[in-house]
Amino acid sequence: MKKNSEKKTNKFLQLIYSTNIPKIALTLGLVGSLITTVVSLSIPLLTRELIDGFSVESINWILIGIIFLVFMLQAILEGTSLYALTYVGQRIVASLREKMWLKLVRLPVSYFDKTKSGETVSRVVNDTGIVKDLISQQFPQFFGGVVTVVGAVSVLLVMDWRMTVLMLIAVPFTALFIMPLGHRMSKISRSLQDETAHFTGLVQQTLSEIRLMKASNAETTEEKKGILGINNLLSLGMKEGRIFALIAPIIYLVIMVVIVFIIGYGGIRVTQGSMTTGTLVAFLLYLFQIIFPITSFAIFFTQLQKAQGASERITEILNVEEESSDGDKELDVSNQPIHIDNVSFFYNEENPVLRKMSFNVTPGTVVALAGPSGSGKTTMFGLLEQFYRPTKGEIYIGKISIKELSIYSWRRQIGYVSQDSPMVLGSIRENLCYGLEDQKDIDDERLWEVAKMAFADQFISDFPKGLDTEVGERGVKLSGGQRQRIAIARAILRNPKILMMDEATVSLDSQSEGMVQQALTKLMQGRTTFLIAHRLSTIINADKIIFIEDGHITGEGTHDELVKTHNLYKEFAEQQLS
Repeated sequence: MKKNSEKKTNKFLQLIYSTNIPKIALTLGLVGSLITTVVSLSIPLLTRELIDGFSVESINWILIGIIFLVFMLQAILEGTSLYALTYVGQRIVASLREKMWLKLVRLPVSYFDKTKSGETVSRVVNDTGIVKDLISQQFPQFFGGVVTVVGAVSVLLVMDWRMTVLMLIAVPFTALFIMPLGHRMSKISRSLQDETAHFTGLVQQTLSEIRLMKASNAETTEEKKGILGINNLLSLGMKEGRIFALIAPIIYLVIMVVIVFIIGYGGIRVTQGSMTTGTLVAFLLYLFQIIFPITSFAIFFTQLQKAQGASERITEILNVEEESSDGDKELDVSNQPIHIDNVSFFYNEENPVLRKMSFNVTPGTVVALAGPSGSGKTTMFGLLEQFYRPTKGEIYIGKISIKELSIYSWRRQIGYVSQDSPMVLGSIRENLCYGLEDQKDIDDERLWEVAKMAFADQFISDFPKGLDTEVGERGVKLSGGQRQRIAIARAILRNPKILMMDEATVSLDSQSEGMVQQALTKLMQGRTTFLIAHRLSTIINADKIIFIEDGHITGEGTHDELVKTHNLYKEFAEQQLS
């Protein structure tokens, strides 16, 4: 257990050290806290001198003035120190969040296939928030408290070591009760963080698919899921509350016993003349200086346990291998043939998706992937985009494997239009230019030109704000057909060398589809183009059709050739084209 705790602490410290710690502010904060503590330790001694030498006839105004100045100095130093340490904490956590964000946007698609987005959001927001609270709030209090306790006990030992030793006897008895509770608290805190991440994921998933929920009359189902998550959080929160409810009274009881003992024992000694009244008051003031930090130590160690658990999850994300190529070659893919060589892909051994697929693509031709739903067409697109790597086999552009190319260089030359037409929160203009480095150099004339080519200019001009119209989250303010045309216009704007269109006209009505097909036909001229379509009417003019069934290529040729040689394709053609 001890080794496990040390391991967690080391991981936490390593994570903090990996950030940009502002050393000057940290030094200023720690030195300031140390001086503040030293100054505060002088107050009881000055108070003792004031009380022991006090008389109505001769008030020591100089001593009162010194005490006042000490209070002012302590307040200024404490404020400065606290701000410096808070600044350190905020900067560390900002650096940590930046590291996580830069990591997340560079992780492969496969990571997000296996990880709920809500849980990832919880790691970036909630877990880093726990670390922030520890560093910017609890740590400054803990550091100052430790110095105060050590300083106050040292002074008390010099003032009266017997009474100090009697007071300190209470410490091991208190620890005997609190340490097991603290261990239990760490387990509950970890479970609470996991449940919070799970609940965050549930909320995000439900709200992002609100239309599906409404259309499916699934409110009752989601209510039950939500209430179950809330009750789990409530249960863990109450367990945490019960432990706090045990810790607080124990500490309070010990404190009150110690105070009563010191007052009683000190009062007897004052009566006997072996201690002055000023010394007893100073002793009590030091005791209060010790009590306040000690009561916050339990909170600090509880927060430390939470932060250690949070840092483990953060480190797990930071240790995930980033998406990268095996090489960084730059290549103009214009007029380069593409060769799919014996490619297989599966998420696990029991679930093969593509099996030993091979075909060639001549530069500037249109290749369509057809076949039943779930046969592997979209997965093939994912491999071409390098969202995934083939489990076996290679994909070549010219004579070079695409994994030897810079991913940035490769994707920059591809225009991809998917069937769900994803959009980012922002304006139509921002969606058209999304991902382009030279956005500032793209004028409105060019944007309207590509919008016209995608037959999107009419509905855009109907909006009062035109290109600056906000599309809403995931483009909810636009119809499916409008989003599709924006996606096509975005692909046109990129002027790609390779076009990839996954059911690019699926959301269009027949009239719009005819117009957009004309634009796409013009766009495809001279470009290597990959198409996925369930409607054969959109691919009958393709130079080559690859028919895929259950991850295998079972037919290859033109539309006319496949009608003659491939029974299932012929059946599809008769159903759709007759």
